[in-house]
Amino acid sequence: MIRIFAGYDPREAIGYHVFTQSLIERTSEAVAITPFFGKQRDGSNTFIYQRFLVPYFTGFKGRAIFMDASDMLMLADIAELDKLFDPTKAVQVVKHNYFTKHKRKYIGTAMETKNENYPRKNWSSLILWNCEHPDNRVLDPDFVDDHTGSELHRFEWLKDEQIGELPEEWNVLVGEDDQDAKIAHYTLGIPEFEHYKDCAYSQEWHKTKSRMLNGLINMKENAYA
Repeated sequence: MIRIFAGYDPREAIGYHVFTQSLIERTSEAVAITPFFGKQRDGSNTFIYQRFLVPYFTGFKGRAIFMDASDMLMLADIAELDKLFDPTKAVQVVKHNYFTKHKRKYIGTAMETKNENYPRKNWSSLILWNCEHPDNRVLDPDFVDDHTGSELHRFEWLKDEQIGELPEEWNVLVGEDDQDAKIAHYTLGIPEFEHYKDCAYSQEWHKTKSRMLNGLINMKENAYA
């Protein structure tokens, strides 16, 4: 069973459900998906710090995957990603090293904001967690509450050599990176938003949304048959 902790933000609820549709459609192994939702802090999404409690919520046992989810789309089998797990590392991430091409994100929505550059930007948007790694045992609610966003998102409780690297295809930043994706990450805004309706991988997103909605319609029709 692959354990997945998926970030949920009610402002992008449709994005979360499209993501889970895309994940379930492509997986070759059983998955357990836990929606992650918490208090909004720093004007960002509602799971901004919840991701750092994945080891805590697993009882510091086994491994798990955290994904931003609400603004992602699976284009490959999650089992392929799970097979990249390295037990010698505390975490594994795609180590983006870029400056954004876009000064603002979520354009045209109530979420619109500046799109600032900072070290290790988007590293924490997808994390393969080694929940049993001894250096992750500090990650309890008090630790997370007592540390700044920059400290957490830069994984500053770990040594650099404890942060493993994943191939970039597993977290392709739409609008920032043009390489082929196994996970499309609409970090600027999901295709549901008018400004991004025709962005890269938008057709795949809209088709997945249609299949999800058709499934709901069929379920309702069968219930009343």
